[in-house]
Amino acid sequence: MNADRYARQRMLQGMGEEGQERLAGATVGIMGVGGLGSPASMYLAAAGIGRLVLADPQVPEESNLNRQVLHWTEDVGTRSKVDSAARKLAALNPNIEVLAKAVEVSRDNIADVFEGCTILLDCLDSVPARMVLNEHALRTGTPAVHAAVEGWHGQVTVMVPGETPCLACLFPRAPRAAGDIPIIGVTAGVFGCLQAGEAIKLITGIGQPLTSKMLIGDLSSQYWDTVEIGRARECPACSPHSGR
Repeated sequence: MNADRYARQRMLQGMGEEGQERLAGATVGIMGVGGLGSPASMYLAAAGIGRLVLADPQVPEESNLNRQVLHWTEDVGTRSKVDSAARKLAALNPNIEVLAKAVEVSRDNIADVFEGCTILLDCLDSVPARMVLNEHALRTGTPAVHAAVEGWHGQVTVMVPGETPCLACLFPRAPRAAGDIPIIGVTAGVFGCLQAGEAIKLITGIGQPLTSKMLIGDLSSQYWDTVEIGRARECPACSPHSGR
C-alpha cells in the first residue's frame, strides 16, 4: 500500500491503517458511468477502493461532456463509456483494479456483472434499470447507494436490504418516458461525490450513512434538507407480502 497516497485520509479518526485496508479489500459495482458515475468512481478510485466494476453499454456523446467528466472530446464516438472511464481511473490510481463491462445490465446477467460486489451504486437515469439493480440488491443482501439528479437539484439515500426502504418503495410507478433531462454539470458532480462518500462510510464504518433518510438539495438556492423515509407497506419488492 502506498502510504503517501492515502496519508491524509489515514489521519482521519476511525480510518487509520485498518480503515484503509477495508477500502482496499472492497469491491464496488457502479451501474451507469455518466454524470453521477464519473465523479463517484473518481473519488472511490482516489480513496483506494480495491476493485471497481463499471457497467454501462453506451458510448460517449458530445452532449454528455458538460457533466460526464470522465469522458473527453477524444472519447466521443470512439470507445465505450466504461473503457473511457477505466483508462482515466487506472491513470488516477494504478494500485486499484477496474473492470469495464460494456453491457446492458439485465435481470439475466446482473449477477454475473456484479459478482463479488460488496456495495452497489445506482448512478442511473432510468427507473426500469433501477428496478433491475434493486431486485439484485434485495436478492443478494447487497447495500446500494442511490442518487438521482435533474436541473440544479438531486437526492441521495442508502438502501440496506431488510432494514431500509428499497428503490421500489421510492419509485412505486415508473414515470412516463421523457426526452432529454435538463441538467447543469455541477449537480451531477455534487451528488456523485455524495454517493462516493456514503460508500466509503459503509465500507469503513465511519460516520452515519443515509439509511432510512434522504438528503435532498437544490444548488440554485442552496436549499438542503434531510428527510426520514420509510418502507412502503405494500411494496411489491420488499414488503412481507412480496415473497422475498
